[in-house]
Amino acid sequence: MDAFTIKDLENLSGIKAHTIRIWEQRYTFLNPQRTETNIRYYNNTELKTLLNVALLNKYGFKISHIDKMKPDEMREKILSLSQVQAQHERIINELIQHMIDLDIDQFEEVLDNYIMARGIEKTISQIIFPFLEKIGILWITNHINPAQEHLVTNIIRQKLIVGIESAGSHLQSSNTMLLFLPEGEHHELGLLFIYYLLKSRGVRVFYLGANVPLKDLEYIVRVKNPSFIYTHLTSVANNFNFERFLQNVSSRLPNSQIIISGRLTQQYKKKLAGNIKFKQSLQEVIEYIATL
Repeated sequence: MDAFTIKDLENLSGIKAHTIRIWEQRYTFLNPQRTETNIRYYNNTELKTLLNVALLNKYGFKISHIDKMKPDEMREKILSLSQVQAQHERIINELIQHMIDLDIDQFEEVLDNYIMARGIEKTISQIIFPFLEKIGILWITNHINPAQEHLVTNIIRQKLIVGIESAGSHLQSSNTMLLFLPEGEHHELGLLFIYYLLKSRGVRVFYLGANVPLKDLEYIVRVKNPSFIYTHLTSVANNFNFERFLQNVSSRLPNSQIIISGRLTQQYKKKLAGNIKFKQSLQEVIEYIATL
């Protein structure tokens, strides 16, 4: 992919589009091209530059100073950031850059190094999950090449499965959780992360996976009678109607407690049925699982 919109840059960097436009006028590090209809678009190099600029600016460097930095100096300053959160953001930015460049060996090396240093759970919560939240925006807007998506998600999927297989807990919950993704949702990394968290805290999991028809979900619920049903929505198909899905799953499973997380929950403002609850952030998910 080599054509990002200013909205993509805003979502990935955290810098408002208005500010990006001002920086373009005043400084030299961004030089967008324009379409025939005069709409800005940015290449891979400009996206990576903005990620680095945004990180340095967030942690105390003035834009006028950053603008004068050579690439090596910018890299040196980024590596020197000592704040824990800054280090996390640096690693997430590195993953985004390696994904864009299709540098899969480096992508996997970054993850493996963090797993060795911090363990799988901290890698998932501090690095993988925030990374997925950022690039999930690109999935939704179709501003990512499918090859990039498949390569990086398969690597992350492997790490998550290893984590799930090795997860254990001295705690044993009496609750059971059925995990699924509805028809049209194929991005199961967030759901695998939930699986890991549940298993590591002693909750028994029935994992149905992606693209599950509602009738199949109903059948498993009748047979297994789980304590809770959980789904995590990342990037559903264009024809997916979230409101209709909520109505259907609530009415067809009226005796089930249904938990939903993911980006779509952050945008939905209508009143929920009594048997549906949203978890709108990673912190809310972790706090909820701790109560099971």
